[in-house]
Amino acid sequence: MVKGKVHSFQSLGTLDGPGLRCVVFMQGCNLRCAYCHNPDTWNMDGGTIFSPEKLFEKIKKFKNYFGKEGGVTVSGGEALLQSDFVKELFVLCKIEGISTCLDTSGSIINDSVKELLRYTDICLLDIKMTNKEDYKKYTKGSFLKTMEFLKLLQERNIRTIIRQVTVKGITDGEENIKKLLEIKKNFSCVEKIEFLPFRKLCSEKYKKLGIPFPMEDIPETTEEKILELNKKLTED
Repeated sequence: MVKGKVHSFQSLGTLDGPGLRCVVFMQGCNLRCAYCHNPDTWNMDGGTIFSPEKLFEKIKKFKNYFGKEGGVTVSGGEALLQSDFVKELFVLCKIEGISTCLDTSGSIINDSVKELLRYTDICLLDIKMTNKEDYKKYTKGSFLKTMEFLKLLQERNIRTIIRQVTVKGITDGEENIKKLLEIKKNFSCVEKIEFLPFRKLCSEKYKKLGIPFPMEDIPETTEEKILELNKKLTED
């Protein structure tokens, strides 16, 4: 029987997909983003072990709160590292008519991941950077892999919301906005783009883990900056 390692569980969240959603944060991540908010999710040795059925029991208790738009979101870490487990959880959700949402960097593609997408209603796709060089530099991952994953979402017509953390001097420029808009234009599965503010509340986590926070000296993103970027998305 497949088991999963869960970092944490949020009973009802409003920031991780449409409506009210239970949010499951899986343990383990294959990327090392310079602005990562949860370095405590990186190591696969941590987390609480669940069976899909046991975790679904927790989720099902909140079904009456979900309404038409809500449901369950599985995030990370990187949920695709435990795609077999997430698939089994999503199968149980689909049987009960609960909307399934996958929050991912799209950095892993294999047969197990493709099977998981069969039971995925919505994807929050974190396109961390829009060029190969920055993506490699700041995440240790591959921009091309994320774009390949987006093609899978397009082929399966999965509702997709592109997300990106806005970091001063890295992802807040005109060229980045232009590329995101181009991606949205070329992929009809993409419903919208959401900008997430860079925050440094995670600094204490890094200190406790004895890990230097690479972006300690970069200022947090202001609400005004997010509003400015959102305005650019609507400009012709």
